[in-house]
Amino acid sequence: MAGSINLSKSRYTKGVQCPKMLWMDLHMREQFDESVMNEAILETGNEVGDLAMGYYGDYVEMEFNATDFNGMVERTQELLDAGTSVICEATFAYEGNLCMVDILRVEEDGVHIVEVKSSAHIKDIHYHDMAYQTWVVQQCALAVKSVSLMHLNSGYVREGELDLKQLFVVRDCTVEVAEMLPGVPHSIEAMRSVAAQDAEPDFAIGQQCKSPYECGYRGWCWRHIPRPSVFDLSRMQMKRALGLQAKGIVTLPEALEAGVVKAPRQRVQAECEVRGVSETVNGKGVSEFLATLSFPLYFLDFETWQPAIPPFDGTWPYEQVPTQYSLHVLREPEGELEHYEFLATEHGDPRRSVAEHLVADIPTGACTLAYNMSFEKGRIKELASLFPDLASHLNDIADNICDLLVPFQKGWYYSRAMGGFNSIKAVLPALFPNDPELDYHALEGVHNGTEAMNAFAALASMQPEEAAHTREQLLRYCELDTYAMVKIWQRLRDVAEGR
Repeated sequence: MAGSINLSKSRYTKGVQCPKMLWMDLHMREQFDESVMNEAILETGNEVGDLAMGYYGDYVEMEFNATDFNGMVERTQELLDAGTSVICEATFAYEGNLCMVDILRVEEDGVHIVEVKSSAHIKDIHYHDMAYQTWVVQQCALAVKSVSLMHLNSGYVREGELDLKQLFVVRDCTVEVAEMLPGVPHSIEAMRSVAAQDAEPDFAIGQQCKSPYECGYRGWCWRHIPRPSVFDLSRMQMKRALGLQAKGIVTLPEALEAGVVKAPRQRVQAECEVRGVSETVNGKGVSEFLATLSFPLYFLDFETWQPAIPPFDGTWPYEQVPTQYSLHVLREPEGELEHYEFLATEHGDPRRSVAEHLVADIPTGACTLAYNMSFEKGRIKELASLFPDLASHLNDIADNICDLLVPFQKGWYYSRAMGGFNSIKAVLPALFPNDPELDYHALEGVHNGTEAMNAFAALASMQPEEAAHTREQLLRYCELDTYAMVKIWQRLRDVAEGR
């Protein structure tokens, strides 16, 4: 039986990205990969949206009721009739098309639509979102005087109380939206037509599978693509891989035969797969890298908190605020491994305490190792700018950081099990398969950087016992990061020495 679908602004933008997603939602929802849904991002959106409501002063917020949208529409009309000047989540419906306007500014001769996004810039998909809302509101016999997008201002640095006028940027998009309006009803009709089909629509894979958002049905739609393929080559751009696919070049043997694998890192990967070699090592490159290091070695890893709303003076939207670090120290090649760690309190600005402990634990002139060092160097440089009295020491630490990523990034050490990736989460299990001591999945509560960030953010709202338990989970996660770096360094040393 043919399906039917009601549209909301989120479904409409999903249909803009790929109409087949709407069909899958109706007919094959079980194929959806829930991992593409980031709850933290959704919570951030809610936090930003709640704060934005006060941008224009007093407002009335529509109470959300997922089981009674008609009631929300009726309540919106009551508020309009009463002359309410600012309505948040104002709800409109027209022939199965529903939209809730984030902020509706009401005047006697029309309304102003303001869409709120938690991003720090405008995206193409946002214009489609606003065009759909505008069309629905217009069908409800309201004159739309302007359409704007409100987003976070990445240049805003907090000093004192939050200044909403500085925190947010409001961009007038009326002209762009007006140009798109004639196409909205045609897009709605096309989306409904696809969703109503009995048979699975035949849509080719493409950029829409990842842009503007990761599609939860990608696993299903890509089931015909062999693994590994040109899409799995290290740092392969989707556009180029799709171009190769269009020429009939999909598998790695086909890519090598066609001579299209040019980058050294990609060639190492492809040749390992085709020849069935478990790993390949450029001993000279690894040895030269190790020769740049000197004892004692300090293995450093930071964890950060990245709040959308700047929480402290001197912070800006989405700044990476250091909250903890782990440090393993090896004073000589066969010496005893030492471990130091610090996790800031969840109350107050953590940056000063992180900086003070860091300079106490790492002496000047020390050879510090990080994995993908640009992250650690960036955070340390920011701390140095913030605290002039510690700047000399902090800058010295940053200037003496070496990157353990280099041998893998250059392809000097490659394992097929890495699958073309060189992050520590890919390298570690490839080099040490089935080692429970190095298994992030065996950790309790916190298994990756995103979970660590979310856990720290949640600490302030926890009861003392739960907070203490979560803090221990954060420490053990960060400790594994630097212990993993030690093990990787040891493997590189063994390879260089022919062990």
